[in-house]
Amino acid sequence: MRFTPLALVALVALASSGGAGAAPAAEDIVARSLEAFYYPGDDQVTRTTMRLINHQGKERRRVMTLLRKDIGSAGEQRYYIYFHEPADIKGTAFMVWKYPAAEDDRWIFIPALRLVRRIAADDKRSSFVGSDFTYEDVSGRELEDETHTLVGEETLEGRPVYRVESVPKADVDYARRLSWIDVERGLPLKEEYYDGRGELMRTFTAGEVREVEGHWTVTRRTMQDEQSGHRTEVVYHEVKYGVGLEEDLFSERYLQRPPRPWVR
Repeated sequence: MRFTPLALVALVALASSGGAGAAPAAEDIVARSLEAFYYPGDDQVTRTTMRLINHQGKERRRVMTLLRKDIGSAGEQRYYIYFHEPADIKGTAFMVWKYPAAEDDRWIFIPALRLVRRIAADDKRSSFVGSDFTYEDVSGRELEDETHTLVGEETLEGRPVYRVESVPKADVDYARRLSWIDVERGLPLKEEYYDGRGELMRTFTAGEVREVEGHWTVTRRTMQDEQSGHRTEVVYHEVKYGVGLEEDLFSERYLQRPPRPWVR
């Protein structure tokens, strides 16, 4: 298992806080959570189904392949997502170059237009291809983007969890976020996003957590828009870690020509 420098600091802090029942610092809990959720293994290949369901129960279904590779040990990553279904968006591909302490680079390839479009940094909180997840939800946010406070310890669905409040430092679409983070595994099991009036906007839930090749993985996740009733459910059907993805797969060339044999 590889740890970014930030996660190593968090793990050391968590270990040193174990004596006399002392609670760890909120920043260390969130750092470990980001590591567990976004950085398991050195790389990852996943076959994924996404269901977009409106308040009337009408459903749209999408099938994707997700590739991820970690670059070095400082937290830099590459993401590639290819859409297999439905037919009207087949061939659409999305790519992220994620940098620690800097704005990420994001591109999307639209096959109908044969166009690669760069996604502006300001759009990172926009909907990811019409779902209730944002572009930032897909590749993660920076620890330093928010101020974190530990507000409690409790049990959620039989798992001991830390409850952490995170307030963004910049003006974004939410005013605060509450997270329920698994004490043992470090994964976020639930998140609630609130607007400036204190109204609940969105809720993330981890519906299924499985151990895959030694890594605890959220294999079923849902984002619910609490104001429209729309929700997006994502299921990871196949998850593989440490498959040896090459860095050059994450390039504009492969946005237009999906890399075989990883995308089939």
